[in-house]
Amino acid sequence: MLSFVAQNLRLVSTGCQGVRRSVATVVSGNKTSKLVREKLMKEVEKIGVQVPGFRPGLVVLQVGDRDDSNLYINMKLQAAAEIGINASHIRLPNTATEDEVLRWIIKVNENPDVHGIIVQLPLDSINLMDTEKVTNAVAPQKDVDGLTSINAGKLSRGDLGSCFIPCTPNGCMELIRQTGVSVAGKNAVVIGRSKIVGAPMHDLLLWNHATVTTCHSRTTDLAAQVEKADILVVGAGKAELVRGEWVKPGAVVIDCGINYIPDERNASGKRVVGDVHFSSARAKAAFITPVPGGVGPMTVAMLMENTVRSAKMFLKMNQPRKWNISYTKLKRQRSQPSDTKLANTCTPKTIDQLAREVGLFSEEVEPYGMTRAKVRLEVMNRLKSRPDGKYVVVTGITPTPAGEGNTTVTLGLARALGTHHSVNSFACVSQPSQCPNFGDKCSAVGGGYSQALPIEQVSFHLTSDTQAVMAASSHVVATIDARNLSDSTKSNKDQLSGSVARELMAVLGLSNSLEDLRCRLARMVVAYSRTGSPVTTEDLGVSGVLAKMMGKALMPNLMQTLEGTPVFVHTCPLSDTVQGNSSILADQMALKLVGSEGFVVTEAGGGVQLGLEKFFNIKCRSSGLTPDVVVLVASVRALKMYAGRSADTVGSVMTEEYSVEGTSPQPLNHAPTVENLALLERGCRHLKMQVKNAQAFGLPVVVAINTLSTDTDTELDLVRGQAELAGAVEAVACSPWAEGGAGAVELGQAVQRAAEMSHQMKFLYDLEIPIVHKIKIIAKSMYGAEDIVLLPEAQQKVALFSKQGWNNLPINMDLPTQLSLSHDPESSEASAGFILPVRDIHASVGAGFLCTLAGKVSTRVTRVQAGLKHDLV
Repeated sequence: MLSFVAQNLRLVSTGCQGVRRSVATVVSGNKTSKLVREKLMKEVEKIGVQVPGFRPGLVVLQVGDRDDSNLYINMKLQAAAEIGINASHIRLPNTATEDEVLRWIIKVNENPDVHGIIVQLPLDSINLMDTEKVTNAVAPQKDVDGLTSINAGKLSRGDLGSCFIPCTPNGCMELIRQTGVSVAGKNAVVIGRSKIVGAPMHDLLLWNHATVTTCHSRTTDLAAQVEKADILVVGAGKAELVRGEWVKPGAVVIDCGINYIPDERNASGKRVVGDVHFSSARAKAAFITPVPGGVGPMTVAMLMENTVRSAKMFLKMNQPRKWNISYTKLKRQRSQPSDTKLANTCTPKTIDQLAREVGLFSEEVEPYGMTRAKVRLEVMNRLKSRPDGKYVVVTGITPTPAGEGNTTVTLGLARALGTHHSVNSFACVSQPSQCPNFGDKCSAVGGGYSQALPIEQVSFHLTSDTQAVMAASSHVVATIDARNLSDSTKSNKDQLSGSVARELMAVLGLSNSLEDLRCRLARMVVAYSRTGSPVTTEDLGVSGVLAKMMGKALMPNLMQTLEGTPVFVHTCPLSDTVQGNSSILADQMALKLVGSEGFVVTEAGGGVQLGLEKFFNIKCRSSGLTPDVVVLVASVRALKMYAGRSADTVGSVMTEEYSVEGTSPQPLNHAPTVENLALLERGCRHLKMQVKNAQAFGLPVVVAINTLSTDTDTELDLVRGQAELAGAVEAVACSPWAEGGAGAVELGQAVQRAAEMSHQMKFLYDLEIPIVHKIKIIAKSMYGAEDIVLLPEAQQKVALFSKQGWNNLPINMDLPTQLSLSHDPESSEASAGFILPVRDIHASVGAGFLCTLAGKVSTRVTRVQAGLKHDLV
């Protein structure tokens, strides 16, 4: 401090007889603020090294377009840029209402990338504004101006370390410190009592142990009060109010005023002066601040200091890019109750709390009750520059009628990653269907200790997405019926094309945005004229109406698991008829929310040959997303059932377990009397085939062995060894149904390791090759077919679709069963060399794929012996 004083002290001659006296040192705010900014710049650089990519964030909110406000804001933005603070300017028109301003403040309050908020005063609006209400809307922890009642209250109580001090008084204190004069024990006089300068200045001086007098416009004999001041701070807003003769010799004078007075010598006709008559006061004071170049620069510097301090506080309270999320600790019961009873024993977080925990703003969430919500698509615009997290897809071996736990493992893995591995994690699953048009999955999402809550809402109607699809489908059908009725005398009536509802759900799941939804709906072929020409919803004039009917259904549904992990439950396009995956938008949104270090676990239903194949060749082509890991779910029970037995037998003996020698069956819910390793090893041939199928897409494969209480360690070791022998990077036993996230901890570790492996995703086929070749590639690579044969109707469709320009669409293989690696329910899992007959092909142009319909199997031997040119259905 003494070096600063010595550097700035100037001695001048005052005239006769060689008498010399000192003239006040000019305490430069420009120099001091430069020192502060340089210090802050180093601090921000240090933070950037410690937390790569992190920068303090500042938002300036302005209403109107006042020239003086624009000048101050530009100074703040320039200072922020110099220091390395990420500053942005929100300017609202002077027509903005108080509610609009408050909504913006709430939005910025919730943004974790913003650590400081400034509401530029005055609020220049034609509408009435309550300035106190607006400034108090700023979150106290982001109130770097120190104007909220909470920060003011803490300052008045002397809690200087736990509040933000208003920038001008704080800058004044820094300038006083620069003089080297101790505040403690001094008489201090503050002129002015505003909440921005005078009142907080009084509190600061008081809690720095000065004896403080506050003066204002009604103070009598102001000069007498000023004459007592060792430290004088003036913020009255009146040009040159304080005269030099009032100032106590040797005082410290801090001038906060900025006033304009006429001056013909300047081109502008005016000049800037403070609240103190500078030249006369300088002759008596020991230290004095100039105007301009005094307090003004320090106000900006202290604003930057508060912002950097706020960012440090944020980092201290929050791990960088990590959610501040609370998880529920499961209380497992000795005898596990039903899913419904178990779900009803849990109290989920409110959806508002969950949304805040995962970084969603209140305006981006539309609650449906207390425990579920729609998430608005605007969040994608806000997070578009944020890198995606790791992308994990969960599929299964060919499912048995009881299911193999794909959804249970999906939820359990996400929970393990979040609850036990402390990374941001999100699950994305499809919602149950209540309509036969969409299949027969009419149950809750997951089960046991690995399910989505609340079970009643997720099972019935959820947020009415399915109802919106059905209403849109009915509208299309009604429009076609009305058109045919009006054309009753004509010969070109339209013929309805397939299941409109099914394709509408597929469109919903594959759309990337509202505009993409509108375009897909417009090109949906919903009928054919008598002449064979395709009729689209655009031709019918209903595509816009359909987009409005389904627009809200496009928003993902936010829910939670039993342990409080976020999950998107969205769309139900089942794999036996369409793509069999949850929505693209749910995955895209989750990947942005978890951030670069997080994980999104999404489900591809129906097994590798159905759900996973369509996930890559249809969903990933539409989304542009690239997964990092494939998790393949298998179970000892299913592998025993697929030990060379036919799929129809598998379906009929779900309650029995067979040995190779045909010994007496045992109920599956009871422990078998004897381990049957030979049977299990035979069943592992199916697992090996599915591992190979999953590897076809170029990603590391982790096998999740979903365990039952009847499984033995020897059986699990056998499956683990067979999976790794087939090429899986790891095979891990898990028990999410019985233990929740705790039952998938090792699986989570395996997935994290696999996600770091080098990989390159690839598709099975190029879109430009002929339709027949695409079908043949899928049949051979996924099902083990030797070849395909197109029946006459399918041949006609290939020619027609090629003529229509639809030959470059991906293929959706529609088989009559999910219970076999072939298309034949009666086929053995070991079948190979069969000919796959394709009966028909439908065009789902809106969804963006061609759907093939396959018939029963015909082996090569049978075909040759029968002398048939085409396989019969």
